[in-house]
Amino acid sequence: MADMGAFQEAVTAWVAGGSAVPARELAVLLPVRTAVLLEGPSDVEAVNALAARRGRHLASEGICVLPMGGAMSVGRFARALGPTGLGLRLTGLCDEGERRYYARGLEPAGTGRHAFFVCAADLEDELIRALGVARVRDLIQAQGDLRALRTFLRQPAQQGRAPQQQLRRFLGTKKGRKIHYGRVLTEALDLDRVPAPLDGLLTAL
Repeated sequence: MADMGAFQEAVTAWVAGGSAVPARELAVLLPVRTAVLLEGPSDVEAVNALAARRGRHLASEGICVLPMGGAMSVGRFARALGPTGLGLRLTGLCDEGERRYYARGLEPAGTGRHAFFVCAADLEDELIRALGVARVRDLIQAQGDLRALRTFLRQPAQQGRAPQQQLRRFLGTKKGRKIHYGRVLTEALDLDRVPAPLDGLLTAL
């Protein structure tokens, strides 16, 4: 049976240079109405975790949450999925530092930037600020990563950095760690303290 995962794979293959036919057929069959464009899988984990906490199943609502593999891919995904492609509504998150890629990538596809929600540094930074350094350290300990964190903090490059910056860097030091903590941090949030970009995205869907 076709599902949103199959549509995600079909879109990724299409954007990489494959056939558009499978994605077009699945978009109608499922049906898909909205594509949430995210830079990477850690963002996907956070969005899906918050949706679940709010009692929503995005795929059943016709909403496809897509990791693009980096901000520079936004133009290709927007052309395939937006008004000039499948005609889906586009939204998503972007980092402040990547805003220029979104502006450049979305304009030719006929999609306004207003549909995207901007994180000050990135989503991990937003989550750490919402939870607080002490709470994030507790979560890292609960996940069995406290020894790794302590080793990381002894590195010369980390001396003099603010604790929030250290934690943000730590999450990206091991393959898969950022993805794992995208869900862990989001699941630990008080629902009245969800970072504004993430809250705005889910509210708008």
